[in-house]
Amino acid sequence: MKRTYDDTMFIDTFEHEYTYLNGFMRNVRRYSRHIAVLDPETEREFTYTQVNVSANKLAHALEKQDVGKNDVVMTALRNCPEFVYTYLGPRKIGAIVLPANFNLSAGELALLIDFNKPKTFIYSANIAAVAAEAMRLSKNPPMKAVLADNLEGVEIPEGHISYEEFTEGEDENDPVQKVRPHIYDEVIRFCTSGTTALPKSVPVNDINDLLSAHDVIMQYGLTAIDKTVNMTPWFHRGGTHCGGMGPTIYAGAAAVVVRAFDAKKILEWTEKYGFTYLTGAPSSLEMLARVQERKHFNISSLRGIATMGAPLERAACIRYQEVLTPNIFNGYGTTETDWNSLLHPFDLPDEAGSIGPSAVDDEIRVVKIYEDHKAEPDELIPTDSVTQGEVIIQAPQKTTYSYYNNEELAKEKFYKGWMYTGDTATWNDKWIVTICGRKDDMMVVSGENIYPSQIEEVINENPKVLDCIVTAVPDKDKYRGQVAAAYIIPADKSLTIAEIKEFCNQHPMLSDYKKPRYYTFTDKIPMTATGKKMHHVIKEQAKKDLEEGILKRK
Repeated sequence: MKRTYDDTMFIDTFEHEYTYLNGFMRNVRRYSRHIAVLDPETEREFTYTQVNVSANKLAHALEKQDVGKNDVVMTALRNCPEFVYTYLGPRKIGAIVLPANFNLSAGELALLIDFNKPKTFIYSANIAAVAAEAMRLSKNPPMKAVLADNLEGVEIPEGHISYEEFTEGEDENDPVQKVRPHIYDEVIRFCTSGTTALPKSVPVNDINDLLSAHDVIMQYGLTAIDKTVNMTPWFHRGGTHCGGMGPTIYAGAAAVVVRAFDAKKILEWTEKYGFTYLTGAPSSLEMLARVQERKHFNISSLRGIATMGAPLERAACIRYQEVLTPNIFNGYGTTETDWNSLLHPFDLPDEAGSIGPSAVDDEIRVVKIYEDHKAEPDELIPTDSVTQGEVIIQAPQKTTYSYYNNEELAKEKFYKGWMYTGDTATWNDKWIVTICGRKDDMMVVSGENIYPSQIEEVINENPKVLDCIVTAVPDKDKYRGQVAAAYIIPADKSLTIAEIKEFCNQHPMLSDYKKPRYYTFTDKIPMTATGKKMHHVIKEQAKKDLEEGILKRK
């Protein structure tokens, strides 16, 4: 199409020069002595110049392993400085980094290796035995396995090499680009949970990466003087992009390494180092609040705390605003699309319980649900806060609308520029969305559709309850079809099943058919790395627990 101006230079410059890596390199030049990575556990700091040197050394080491354009470098790293180097180094030579969940079993890691065929595998020392077994189980193991972040002094498995040895003596200068970068090049391949042992592989291109960073910078007002802490693992998209390392490094700020969440340490370090932003699951905020109520650390440096994975309940939100910071953010999104709605401090606590409206550059809609086909993107449900539909997301700046090597699944999830999430929700005339649950989490009790989140929110109001998860089990009396079962983590050891049953029976927001018929106490709830409750896992466990009498009948 002929334009009113000569667009040749614009297209060439925009498509090849507007990259995340070029943004990082600008920071290396203008903020060379700024702290890019802060590791309070080891009391180390790394400037932008030092991070760039380490990324260059890694890039040169990878090139010697014949890693180049579109080759995969797989990692299984806890949050550590080497994670930052692997985020930057591979893209300097046109390669793709695949940050895998370091909590996967050896068999699951082997499946990922065989599916993605990485040429190099870099992992944290704390999973050395699992990584070695994954390499043994893999049908096509990488040419090189590299052990990193060896704080424990772990013995290096036979045939593997330490990160220090792998990069020792390598050139500290930027590698020569053999292929010109493009904004549509895949630079990251995130993994997300699937229905099988093999996680779905989600490709993210360079412009997705950059604009995901822009989104957070814009929403937070993130600047080069900030120090951000994402308390969740960086290997998932929420860990990297939602107040995490990605936008922090692009803004010229300091990304703080937290290998394992410890509420007391986070608050101590906030007082010591002056952290400005924290990001974590709602459960992390609860633990921070409990410690802060006892210890009263000076956390006045905080400009905000963001939480992802689940909506905040109103009472919890008010408490966190009083105890931690008035500036609470609550986001919603997916691995495929990053975050797509955001409640700002000025939205809370009034809109607590919802996921809010769409973020600035995104659009969230709630459309009709059909049993045999997708609704069209314009088949909206009424904005009456009652009718339930499916949440769909449009975020072309942050998603490739694809899965690696899985066209069938892509056709199922993506349609006409929208992602169909499988989340069910209502919305109001301000297009503020409230999640009800998952389509596949729905329970049918006495002919009525109910969702676990509705019951969980009620149970969590009990001050003696730390958290809970609700699922469905078959009704032995048959007439209800299914009944609800609740797994509860007590906050107070004096809590009894009789007490929590009475609490539910008397609660004004629980209709009779919604009240759980079975209860049990537990010390752990199955969750994803992003803090989402895994209802499909507890559903399978409940079948067994029902037969063994672990679930107690009302």
